[in-house]
Amino acid sequence: MHTFWRGIAIFVLGGVLGTGSGVALGFFIFPYVFPPPASSEHLTEVEQSNLVGTGMFIHANPSDPVHYGRGKVSVYERTVFLEADFEVGPGPAFHVYLVPKATLRSSSDLKDAMFVDLGGLRAFKGSQRYPIPAGVDPKNYQSVIIWCERFGVLISPADLTTTVAAR
Repeated sequence: MHTFWRGIAIFVLGGVLGTGSGVALGFFIFPYVFPPPASSEHLTEVEQSNLVGTGMFIHANPSDPVHYGRGKVSVYERTVFLEADFEVGPGPAFHVYLVPKATLRSSSDLKDAMFVDLGGLRAFKGSQRYPIPAGVDPKNYQSVIIWCERFGVLISPADLTTTVAAR
């Protein structure tokens, strides 16, 4: 009788551990298997006025094949616009940040920096626009970054080059 209960206990424990592992693994694999469709948002005429700066997303850590980014970003007076060539490697809980610091290349570079969270990334590819909150002056920010909130990891930074009109 003792081996019967031991067998039941092992069966239940295996089921619980297997289910928990499967759910946890599913959270990590889901964005890779079912990525959101590419985005193709456009700017209005009003949003396209007053270009503040532009930049290119880079692969911050070339030894990490999963966390990468590329493509152009344009910052306007009221909008951050990820251009049509924008792309990042898939992952959970990516956000777009405006950061008042240039040359961010690792997650630790953001440690003491203030930033403005513009919201969650809506797609891993394609053009997207993010409104800049009222009271935030984009001329005071030197970088736009893609950040993984869930794991606190820098995915891709873009250093901004200020346009002549914005100075």
